[in-house]
Amino acid sequence: MFEALAEAKPDAILGLTEAFKKDSNPDKINLSVGVYKDSSGVTPIFRAVKEAEKRLIQDEKTKGYLAINGSEEYGRAVQTLLFGEGHEILSFGRGATAHTPGGTGGLRVASDFIVRMFPGKKIWISDPTWANHPNIFSAAGLEIETYPYFDPSNNGLDFSSMIAALRRIPSGDVVLLHGCCHNPTGIDPTLDQWKEIGDVVEEKGLLPLVDFAYQGLADGLKDDAAGFLNLCRPGQEMLVASSFSKNFGLYNERVGALTLVGADSESANKAMGHIKTVIRCNYSNPPFHGAGIVTTVLNDPALYKDWDSEVAEMRARINGMRKLFVETLAAKGVGRDFSFITGQRGMFSFSGLTKDQVERLKNEYAIYIVGSGRINVAGMTESNMDRLCEAIKSVL
Repeated sequence: MFEALAEAKPDAILGLTEAFKKDSNPDKINLSVGVYKDSSGVTPIFRAVKEAEKRLIQDEKTKGYLAINGSEEYGRAVQTLLFGEGHEILSFGRGATAHTPGGTGGLRVASDFIVRMFPGKKIWISDPTWANHPNIFSAAGLEIETYPYFDPSNNGLDFSSMIAALRRIPSGDVVLLHGCCHNPTGIDPTLDQWKEIGDVVEEKGLLPLVDFAYQGLADGLKDDAAGFLNLCRPGQEMLVASSFSKNFGLYNERVGALTLVGADSESANKAMGHIKTVIRCNYSNPPFHGAGIVTTVLNDPALYKDWDSEVAEMRARINGMRKLFVETLAAKGVGRDFSFITGQRGMFSFSGLTKDQVERLKNEYAIYIVGSGRINVAGMTESNMDRLCEAIKSVL
């Protein structure tokens, strides 16, 4: 049976990483997959994570199953990080959190929940968006529509077209929003624009699904939540898929969450019952170790402070690479203006490189970039910057 199968199409991003690993060029550069690298090209383990792991190993007494939605302590820690201490969602018990295998798992659980409980509702996603979003939603059976987001004429947000499109979405449909560090463009709405988005969501009766995978990598842990908090109005329902892959470096631990916000505590708990039904027939219950790390760090003031400083170091390095990239291109006499990249946030930037130029970079220089021209800025280092910019100059 298996011999008769056609070859599967490689993943647009992870397939590039597989090709990169097979490339024998010693000077190869991988700017495709969304993984943070330090200045030496290594994905580091945080100090706070190592300390939390020591404590977990010393104190661990069982390997028994977690509850279907994970531990309550983890759920409380996640909600406090998202909404802030004392937020009315916490005070009135309007939030309910399920520990999921990464942010991707949270998105899939949310999708299955929507399809089961609200059949016929569509999900609206930004154009462009993370390449895996359509895969996740379509696999769950959701019908997908798009709304405008990126304006190539000025490499910025096409907010007027975006907000006009949101106003046309039928009541009860789901709208996917990126909490911060929009993937792939690196362009986020301003706080005023977030408020206008919140007004439309409230007026139209839309259900926001917020993909919050990069909290802390734009302007800071609290600052990065400020935009999506404009959606968190009394009585407003929403779903939030969050991830600790990037801001904790826990990529292979697959630690994420799906937080459901109801109009009141009763409706939130009722909806979480259906979320648990979805989880039970999928992965049954979540793994412990990564969530134990996150819970330990978030609940210990000293570890939290150290972790916050490590996230700040990541953020500073990424922003430093943006600046150096623009400066190096200019120093090499590249005529095109790339200054817009310094104003983008997070790990990704829409470079403006065409598919043909990206293909030449791979074939001629062993530089791997997603076909859309999205660049993982965190893959840049001081040591590979000169070669990278020289190669880009040659294909422009």
